[in-house]
Amino acid sequence: MAPKEPLVISSKDEMRKWSRAMRCQGKVIGLVPTMGYLHEGHLSLVREAHKHANVIAVSIYVNPGQFSPNEDLSTYPSDFDGDIQKLMSVPGGVDVVFHPHNLYDYGIDKKNSNVAIEGGKMVSCIDQGGFGHETWVRVENLEKGLCGNSRPVFFRGVATIVTKLFNIVEPDVAFFGKKDYQQWRIIQRMVRDLDFSIKIVGCEITRENDGLAMSSRNVRLSTKDRQNALSINKSLLKAKSAAEDGEVHCEKLRNLVLQCITEAGGQIDYAEIVDQENLEKVKFINGPVVLCVAAWFGKVRLIDNMEINLKLDLRK
Repeated sequence: MAPKEPLVISSKDEMRKWSRAMRCQGKVIGLVPTMGYLHEGHLSLVREAHKHANVIAVSIYVNPGQFSPNEDLSTYPSDFDGDIQKLMSVPGGVDVVFHPHNLYDYGIDKKNSNVAIEGGKMVSCIDQGGFGHETWVRVENLEKGLCGNSRPVFFRGVATIVTKLFNIVEPDVAFFGKKDYQQWRIIQRMVRDLDFSIKIVGCEITRENDGLAMSSRNVRLSTKDRQNALSINKSLLKAKSAAEDGEVHCEKLRNLVLQCITEAGGQIDYAEIVDQENLEKVKFINGPVVLCVAAWFGKVRLIDNMEINLKLDLRK
């Protein structure tokens, strides 16, 4: 059977028409939101979507709303034609790719366009005044801490663009990778709090054969930095093993991670053990937690995490 070539839609109205036509046929619609430059991790989300939905939409859109002024939007890698070929390689493929040009352009004030060029860099300018975009979605507590410390506008941008995609694509179920653990929990909470009739499925981290968590940013690592970055997964495994052996003091587990990564030349952004649901820091493991890490290797910031689910004897 020949690979299925997806329908490519760029118009919001056309996307809604497609989804509503599918729903009229009784189809369950799955959505896999992405920023493109797809890798095996993204494709694993598509394969998972086939287990839950009759038709699948993949969005490819680099969202300027989650980039701060000091982050160069133009450096985010892209390969749209390659992405289409990768999606066609998945058994069953996908039905539609939603690839809008600009989800913040309302055709009112052309001075407040999606991006601007400053100092040779493409930067987001959607916060400017006039009739530009000014409505944002925030999940106030969950967005604090972890990635929220060093990227203060990131989750505001994520929650807003996902809300827009949900309103445009109108899916029944949506799929998010758990590598971006804080993002996944934020979307879950947003869907609950705003009464979206959408099921959110969190999918396990996909790793390279050597343990490095798959990321579109990995391509920017030098050979040396990529080798050193393996210390992230090694440190997580080391800490999880120590916890399973009885070490429940979180600071001691955290120090294992810090030592492993810094000895490999990494610069720690954060390494925290938090509750899996509310993402609050814990001092001792007495329930399901997740160890979350962000570290720089060279000029590339990588994130990873590992859930720790100990079988605790609560009778003690």
